Amino acid sequence: MAKAKLSDDVKTFIVQALACFDSPSAVAKAVKAEFDEEISRQLVESHDPNKKAASGLAPKWRILFEETRKTFLEDTATIAISHRAVRLRALQRMADKAETMGNMSLAAQLHKQAAEEVGNAYTNRRELTGKDGKDLPAPTAPVTIFQLPDNGRS
Repeated sequence: MAKAKLSDDVKTFIVQALACFDSPSAVAKAVKAEFDEEISRQLVESHDPNKKAASGLAPKWRILFEETRKTFLEDTATIAISHRAVRLRALQRMADKAETMGNMSLAAQLHKQAAEEVGNAYTNRRELTGKDGKDLPAPTAPVTIFQLPDNGRS
């Protein structure tokens, strides 16, 4: 198959999607949906600077890839599911639908997951202070002293 001639808009779309860790097959489907152009996974992969197939990729696309990847990794605020309120709303919708369908076990699981979400079960936060923000008391190790028999020695 000859290499398809892609417009700069399509190339930009491909490079940015790959920089956001989308798979080549997912990017190919997205290009079909967005631009109505049929492209192969291999053609998509040739726009990923981390792959050998992209050895001939122009420097401007490499720079775009690196900038997009850096922004993507640093800015999680733009990802809706990273916010607790969004996750809770989604869980609420799923629980309502499960109850409507009569799937009570799924609804119960979703309610439990929502409760864990609210109770910080999915975070790595640790309390590093004692009561009222004071320092934690230093743990005291119990010391046990044994009296050994002298066995007749002095």
